Amino acid sequence: MIIFWIILIIAALAFLIVLDYQLGKKYHEKKDTLKKYPLRSGDITIFTGGDDLFPSYFSDIENAHSSIHILFFIVKDDAISHKFFELLEKKARAGVDVRLLLDWIGGHHVSKNCIKSLKRAGVQVIFSHRLKFPFTFYSLQQRNHRKITVIDEEVGYIGGFNIGKEYLNQNPSLSPWRDYHLRISGDSVHDLQYEFSINWYEESGHQLDLATPELQSESGNVKHQFLSTGGTDLEKMIGDWIDQAHSDIKIGTPYFIPTENIHRKLIAAIKRGVRITVLVPKKPDHMLVKEASFCYFRDLLRHGVNIYQYSTGFYHAKIIVIDHKLCMIGTANFDRRSFLLNDEISCLIYDETFIKKALTIFTYDLQHGNLLTKEDLYHLDLVTKVKEWSARAVSNFL
Repeated sequence: MIIFWIILIIAALAFLIVLDYQLGKKYHEKKDTLKKYPLRSGDITIFTGGDDLFPSYFSDIENAHSSIHILFFIVKDDAISHKFFELLEKKARAGVDVRLLLDWIGGHHVSKNCIKSLKRAGVQVIFSHRLKFPFTFYSLQQRNHRKITVIDEEVGYIGGFNIGKEYLNQNPSLSPWRDYHLRISGDSVHDLQYEFSINWYEESGHQLDLATPELQSESGNVKHQFLSTGGTDLEKMIGDWIDQAHSDIKIGTPYFIPTENIHRKLIAAIKRGVRITVLVPKKPDHMLVKEASFCYFRDLLRHGVNIYQYSTGFYHAKIIVIDHKLCMIGTANFDRRSFLLNDEISCLIYDETFIKKALTIFTYDLQHGNLLTKEDLYHLDLVTKVKEWSARAVSNFL
């Protein structure tokens, strides 16, 4: 009888969790809207390592005169994070408008004392996507994965880097850390500022007083636009790009867990002659994410896709290149969480010169990877098989 009641309680909890998730998602889909910002021209610099990114990033913050608006998914409690906080406090004391928006789960490392210190200095700090009722399980899963920084409404940053020691190669198990992050100047920075203001308003209820931007006809050479998604439209957009591809698709991602729809579209693209290359890390940074990709990789390998596992450190970059004409770099991974759950921000780049540079970086990273074979995935030990079966059951949430 006791076993019966235990099974009944577990079944009831599972039912409630599924119901919570399904109803929460439907509610969210009704109010979520795709934001595809106008096509702009600007200057874009791509960083691939923390040793290059953070000196530039901290220098821009140090030189800020009027405003520093920052949204991160993760900020850790370590030396680089403390340097970051100290710099924000310094600028706030100097009269700069400093706002910091952190994801509630990703920012849990930040201590209460640190938050108090920031606020005493004049930094406005709030958390995004707190636990919400009535859809508690869904609200825990739906994270703000964006990384946006806007400085003086003149310089913007987006990409894969967060704030923590691993991003500066100080975590031996994940070093060197390989990622792609963009520094942007030009008219599109106003779009990033607007996007930040929407995120800030959703969590604080306070509307930022933004000046009407004075757009310039020529503010740089790189044609690009921002794409803001909230778990409802990214899957369709990427699916459309795959359908429209004629010759070549390149995908770099730390987590390869596509929806069934995206997977079918990749297979269809291969069958019509499109070459597909995928780059993922050999060493995972989270449990089960590697094993979750195996069932898709087996099918793709059978159809002739080249899949590389980056073996020189950890690969965390997010990039898609279609026919050498469209390049997407941002915060979105090639996984179900980014497609169906998380808030993401991406930069769509159409400039031929920049795309060539991005492809040079991608090709360089391929050379630091090992080509995956069918044999690698057909001779797994029992523990790995159990992990793969487990990963399939929770693939939406990895």
